[in-house]
Amino acid sequence: MRRFTSVEVAIDAAAHRVLDRLPANGISGAVVEFLVFGLKQGWACLFGGAMLALILATRFLWPDHAALARYDFLFLAALGIQLAMLLFRLETTAEAKVILVFHIVGTVMEVFKTSAGSWIYPEDSFFRIGGVPLFSGFMYAAVGSYLARIGRIFDMRYSNYPPLWTTVVLCAAIYGNFFAHHFIVDLRYGLFAATVLLYWRTVVHYRVFRFRHRMPLLVGFLLVALFIWFAENIGTWSRAWLYPGQADGWTPVSIAKLGSWFLLMIISFVLVSLVHRPRPLEAEEQAGSTVCRNA
Repeated sequence: MRRFTSVEVAIDAAAHRVLDRLPANGISGAVVEFLVFGLKQGWACLFGGAMLALILATRFLWPDHAALARYDFLFLAALGIQLAMLLFRLETTAEAKVILVFHIVGTVMEVFKTSAGSWIYPEDSFFRIGGVPLFSGFMYAAVGSYLARIGRIFDMRYSNYPPLWTTVVLCAAIYGNFFAHHFIVDLRYGLFAATVLLYWRTVVHYRVFRFRHRMPLLVGFLLVALFIWFAENIGTWSRAWLYPGQADGWTPVSIAKLGSWFLLMIISFVLVSLVHRPRPLEAEEQAGSTVCRNA
């Protein structure tokens, strides 16, 4: 798997010309690692960040009686961003495939969930399936884009990774439960337990700048789910979609939704792993891997 696109190769070379002159040890070295970590995270969030910025901007700036509906603009803008990222070598073809898969998987779930009354999209649009505007699938795709990009940008490796088939079975069970719990008992607590058992020993090793760091993969899942929950609060505040209790006035999304996003993270991660297979940590690198303190 190529770590960088051609544009990222140029950015990396320019960054090294500056960063290689900076201190490697002590507090100054730690600050350099932390700043590079933040910049790489921002780069990995490029697609999702652009979508969230557009959702916020249209909340304030979109005319009430515009000829083009706000949701339709967001859908066309998402397509434009996707094409631009491919054209300007900001993402790989494999990442675009991940985005397409996530768009389909997310849209199918959206159609079912909106029909069940779990949430609504309060505005009209032309590009929609049932009660679901097509831009919504790109919000799921943004998660997939982030996971695919961060894996190569940070050159992620894994130790004690579970057999791939077991993760696929877990992924299928979680996705099925998102539908089935409307008709039978909700199995999410059992799925939480299965996730912990499966990934309990798994550690992700990632390179920021000079050093490799390590972190339990379950902690990584939880942190990403937490940031998605923050983004969902921004999305509902902008009235891009609404939960039943938010129709008469915005209130924060229930913290209980964090569990749903955690499970969605597992689906996202497993689907990405089918495109970018998890790579084991090489023996010579394992000795130099340090404990993550800046994630």
